[in-house]
Amino acid sequence: MLKPIIITLFAFFGIPTIANAQSSLAQEVGIIFGPSTFQSDFGQRNNFDTNIGNTGFGIGIVHFINFSANNNRESFFTEHFKVRSELSFNQTKLEHFGEWVDIEKKKNLVQHLRGMHGTSTLVNLGAQLEFSPFMKIHDFENTIGSFSPYISLGFQVSYYRTKVESRLGALGLPLTTYPKYLTPSDGRQFGFSNENGLVISGTVGAGVHYKLTTMSDLMFEIRYQGYASDWVDGLNPNKDIYKENKSNDSQVWFNAGYIYYLEF
Repeated sequence: MLKPIIITLFAFFGIPTIANAQSSLAQEVGIIFGPSTFQSDFGQRNNFDTNIGNTGFGIGIVHFINFSANNNRESFFTEHFKVRSELSFNQTKLEHFGEWVDIEKKKNLVQHLRGMHGTSTLVNLGAQLEFSPFMKIHDFENTIGSFSPYISLGFQVSYYRTKVESRLGALGLPLTTYPKYLTPSDGRQFGFSNENGLVISGTVGAGVHYKLTTMSDLMFEIRYQGYASDWVDGLNPNKDIYKENKSNDSQVWFNAGYIYYLEF
């Protein structure tokens, strides 16, 4: 895993050098970080305890290309759009929360769900298009203390690693595993899996840039990321039987960032 990540880092940081050859492009780099909530087969969907309990943390480096350099002709696209590339890492520890866990507590049954826990680790590489509808990029860059709201749309390719365990013992046995996870699912022996893999995802976000100094910005963002797989968390009960688990995994990331303008 290490070698492709190193190659990716060199390629990522090489973007500004390559883009510098095009004098019509302006460059920005930065760092983003913040909590992320995972929506998965761990816990009950749309449940407050699940959303709070299954919260992890992410960090990333970002690179912006905008087309508002002085030698560009001003147009709607150059003054309202930026292309953003990103390399990020996030990890979430997962537990079961919600109605079904509470039912087991009340009935004093074997605590299969309460004993199950997992970890999902992701390395993400992707790009998105940012659209700032209310303020021109040039006006924002020349006005310290200004705000520029934006919306974004993009995609990512993620390397994921999952680990699912139980405090009751090895999973895969009736004494340690909730029945729905003992059923074969999607080519796996069970409805759980410890595995590594690649997955693509779509992202949609909204945020705001704040002009801190002539050469730097702050940014705040909320972003939804929907994965094209239901194995990112390590759980995927058979969807033909358990209709309540029909949705793929997803996460919402609340992040803050510091952006620095490169002088070319």
